[in-house]
Formats: sequence, structure tokens, C-alpha cells
Amino acid sequence: MSRAAKSLFIFGIYLCGLGLILLLVPNLILQIFGVPPTNEVWIRINGMFVLCLSFYYVQTARNELRIFIWWTVWTRIAVIFFFAAFVLLVSAPKALLLFGLIDVFAAIWTWLALERDEAR
Repeated sequence: MSRAAKSLFIFGIYLCGLGLILLLVPNLILQIFGVPPTNEVWIRINGMFVLCLSFYYVQTARNELRIFIWWTVWTRIAVIFFFAAFVLLVSAPKALLLFGLIDVFAAIWTWLALERDEAR
């Protein structure tokens, strides 16, 4: 597995864990954000989407789909901009930015790994 694929694989595992938490015990995450517990289904639906996304990332990494790996870099960098807008414009919890930073740092890791892989 290339360096870039490994970085995406690890990020996919992170997303799998996050998706499972949102799906199975969503109030654990909501508590971190200072959001009241909920029994509504929307948070679990988001967990399902994150879990599905993790599957794509893991399979992309396992199959060395370089073009898709590149695409993930740009979309993961975009996450911080969306999260910052949510915090600034709709009073989302500032803790949301932590998740955006994880995406940015993971995307930069993948980007650098792609560059190193291409140099080889």
C-alpha cells in the first residue's frame, strides 16, 4: 500500500469509528459539544452516512485509486471552511472546529504522501 493509500486508510478507520459512535451512541458526541441529548433519528442518519463514507475511503485505499485519493484531499480541506461557517453564521459549537482540523491535517498528510509517492 502506498503512503497516500495508508493515510486514507487510517482516516477511513477514524471515520468508521466516528460513524459507529454517531449511529450507536450519538449522545456521547453531543455531550462533547455541549448539545442536549437527543432521541431524534437525524444524528444516527448522519452516523450512517459517515460510516458509508468510511467504507469508500477504506476501499479506495485498499485498491490504490489515486484519482479518488486526490479528490478526498480537496473535499477534506473544504470541511474546515464549512464548519467555520457553521460556527460563525449559525452558532454551531466551537468544538466542531476540532473535527474540521482533524480533516485538514489528515488531508495534508495524504497530500504530502501523494507527492512523495509520485516522486518515487
